[in-house]
Amino acid sequence: MRCTRCGVCCQETEMLLSKEDIDRLEAKGYPKEVFVRYDDSGYAILRNRGGHCVFYNTEKTQCDVYLVRPSGCRVYPVIYDEDKGIITDSICHAHETVTEREKKRKGKIVLKLLEKIDREAANRS
Repeated sequence: MRCTRCGVCCQETEMLLSKEDIDRLEAKGYPKEVFVRYDDSGYAILRNRGGHCVFYNTEKTQCDVYLVRPSGCRVYPVIYDEDKGIITDSICHAHETVTEREKKRKGKIVLKLLEKIDREAANRS
């Protein structure tokens, strides 16, 4: 799958962040307060600004932190749906180009990532 840079996935994002994601972005000079918010259950969530991810550059239609982007962004559009399990997110314009092999590989990553994020949130609350 190749991103078309349409930015649909970066609109009103609710991307969960792992501690590793936060540390990687902080190491690049981004203050945590700029890009992360915590919900009542302790989950770290990527902030939005102006209806988009805080790192989405609307003028260039690209991610300003692409090389160090969060893990969930790296595996997108493969996501976990509570009712359906691992799926490709249909809001992505290129979701149908994801092969079953890629979906399976990224799906394993998604599940491990969610387990890690759940543990980290539980430790925060």
